[in-house]
Amino acid sequence: MKLSLSLALLAAFLLASCSEEQPPQPARHRVANYPPAPTGEYPPPQQPFNPNGPVQPSGAPAPETAASPPPTAAPTKVAKGDYPYGIPVPGKPHLVESPYSPGKYVDVEGFPPGTEVKDPYTDKIFLVP
Repeated sequence: MKLSLSLALLAAFLLASCSEEQPPQPARHRVANYPPAPTGEYPPPQQPFNPNGPVQPSGAPAPETAASPPPTAAPTKVAKGDYPYGIPVPGKPHLVESPYSPGKYVDVEGFPPGTEVKDPYTDKIFLVP
């Protein structure tokens, strides 16, 4: 009796394991709603570069030249004599103290006297003494 009961349970398990499983349901994803694509020309036509022209953000229409006021003063380049000189550090021939950031030393080895050097701390120009 125990043997027939064991065989019946074994047969039930075998039949249950042979049945087809249902395929898993695919995950439902949300669909993004994007605004409609612009109907304008893509990409926009390339404009010639004008280094003296006004800066405009990309995608903005070109300003009317008659509507913009003329510039009041053009930027002028600073003359070489208008820059301050660095201060030599005693005992250290290749170091100078920056005139813009006191206590900060700049290595000017290889630069002849009178050369314009950019202060790495303030990004301002000074001259090698």
